[in-house]
Amino acid sequence: MGDGLTDASRSAVPDRRRTPAQGTLAPMEASIARTLWATAEPLHALTYFAPEVRAATEAAGLRGFWRGYFATRAAPLGAVGPGPVTAAFYNFAPTMVARAVPEVWASTPPERAWAARLDGIDAALEACFGGRPGSDDALAEAADLAVEAVAAAPVEGRVLGAAYAGLPWPASPRLALWQALTVLRELRGDGHNAALLAAGIDGCAAHVLFAATGGSARGVTQPNRGWTDEDWDAAAGRLADRGLIDGERTATEAGHARRAGVEAATDRLATGPWAALGPARTERLRALLVPLSQAVVGAGVVPVPNPIGSPWPPPR
Repeated sequence: MGDGLTDASRSAVPDRRRTPAQGTLAPMEASIARTLWATAEPLHALTYFAPEVRAATEAAGLRGFWRGYFATRAAPLGAVGPGPVTAAFYNFAPTMVARAVPEVWASTPPERAWAARLDGIDAALEACFGGRPGSDDALAEAADLAVEAVAAAPVEGRVLGAAYAGLPWPASPRLALWQALTVLRELRGDGHNAALLAAGIDGCAAHVLFAATGGSARGVTQPNRGWTDEDWDAAAGRLADRGLIDGERTATEAGHARRAGVEAATDRLATGPWAALGPARTERLRALLVPLSQAVVGAGVVPVPNPIGSPWPPPR
């Protein structure tokens, strides 16, 4: 299968074994990792909100949104049980995962689920950008840069991201771009989970603390992640016992500091691809992605706010 890349960019893709050591970016430069995530997330998030994706997954035998979500997102891991999926996704209630996995594999094996995801996102990208002047060139150039960033991304300790990084590249540049952004996003997510774990913040508590510090509200995240009221209250109690939230479930100074520490660690762990790409080419990718993501958000396909916490506009 072709990779959809130009000859020049293909030859320039670095060998993963020669990935630059992390920690080489200044603190200000480390924030680039957050900017690139926020800029790219609407393009990735089409897979969750676009009707074309829902139609493709249902045609593949995945009835209902959440069966489609768990099957298509977990597909690169193979036909695993609920334990690995819960661990990799981190902030979903185990009972919610178990309602879909492993049952989904009986009707739709991972390979078919992944193919359906690609078919759906291809149709969604066509709906967003097909015929838009200059979009093909922008998608192709952005794909070259994003695929190169993936090749330089460290995968050690990042199980879900590593599974994604091992997938073959689609021939279509727009699909290659979506897949590259998705790989980078899942690698960043693995690092975020590690940062939460190191900070002693479990999956449900992560949502409670996020809401307490001004992030997505409980009414947005709780029903979309499967936690019961009892789960949520227990997590709030654990955070309160540690002095991270007060009796009104508002973050204390220590709570704000703890969340800021998690976010900073997440950014540091995600700088490898951008250090390898370099400031000028990273900025070029960001500049290419802004109007593409703006078109998605502007069309109302990906809502803001949303359960995944993707902001718009992205920080600079």
